[in-house]
Amino acid sequence: MPHFFFDTDDGHFRHEDDEGFDLPSLDAARIEALDALPEMARNKFPDRDRRTYSVRVRDKDGTAVYSASLALVGEWHVPRAGSSS
Repeated sequence: MPHFFFDTDDGHFRHEDDEGFDLPSLDAARIEALDALPEMARNKFPDRDRRTYSVRVRDKDGTAVYSASLALVGEWHVPRAGSSS
């Protein structure tokens, strides 16, 4: 069974996976990467209105085989207290 590593970046912290895990295929690794993105966004409360979360999948040789990212974009539509606008 192929072994894959999942490197993540939440805009502040990069983690290079040095353990990885076995998955049956490249498609399974893709699904794991895509599933990780919303989980990353949920676990890290953003301190700003724009943040990009990313995952890079590497094979056992360290070759990048897949990458994905999720952009969080928030914007106000009403004036806020203490705002200069």
